Amino acid sequence: MQDSTSPSTVVITGASSGIGLGLAAAYLERGFNVVANARTDERLAAAAKQLGNPDRFLGVAGDIALRATAEQLIDRAVARFGHVDVLINNAGIFNAKPFVDYTEEELDQLVATNLKGFVYASQAAAKHMIPRRKGHIVNITAGIALQPNLKVPALVPVLVKGGINAATRALALELSPHNIQVNAVAPGIVDTPMHPAENHGFLSSLAPAGRIATVREIADAVLYLTGAGFTSGVVLAVDGGASAGTW
Repeated sequence: MQDSTSPSTVVITGASSGIGLGLAAAYLERGFNVVANARTDERLAAAAKQLGNPDRFLGVAGDIALRATAEQLIDRAVARFGHVDVLINNAGIFNAKPFVDYTEEELDQLVATNLKGFVYASQAAAKHMIPRRKGHIVNITAGIALQPNLKVPALVPVLVKGGINAATRALALELSPHNIQVNAVAPGIVDTPMHPAENHGFLSSLAPAGRIATVREIADAVLYLTGAGFTSGVVLAVDGGASAGTW
């Protein structure tokens, strides 16, 4: 998707750590402008420092569950770099627990970040992309939403992320006439600060591959999709085979 006259621009939500930070690094390596969203300026400043403070990095702080934040994210990306070519809806909360134990507050948080964050950012990006007749939206969902696991009860995240898997296909159809692709990557367990080292043994047992994914493996899958010009409506599992069935 590289433009012949200027670098392409990718917008990444939840970009200050974990998968989001890895995505920012991967796209900077590819020569993209990167517009990163996180909740605070402090988190974005720390991310920029870790990435080497590149000139092609712009941080936009705010809660992605708010429509105003999503619109500001796209507006500031366009103001700084002229256009948005890729949106990666990475921001998300994953809270695994028995279904009967979810609280009203936890339900509200999961819906706000995971669902509203996807909807508002995608709306803002699509409004920019449709008149340009080009663009790509990638949603980071969850492999467990493709194949639930008795060992990891997580019904509410499965409900929301599974819905986004279905929405990925529906939005791909709706935006196809405008030459906009929509895909998803559904990771399994990934080696991020979310998972302390002492839990890696159990977590590695959740995939037939016998290990957890690296952040770079998730980034490589996203890079593949945004470089594949005739691929849309795909939910690509990157989970060591966990969603293929039972073992």
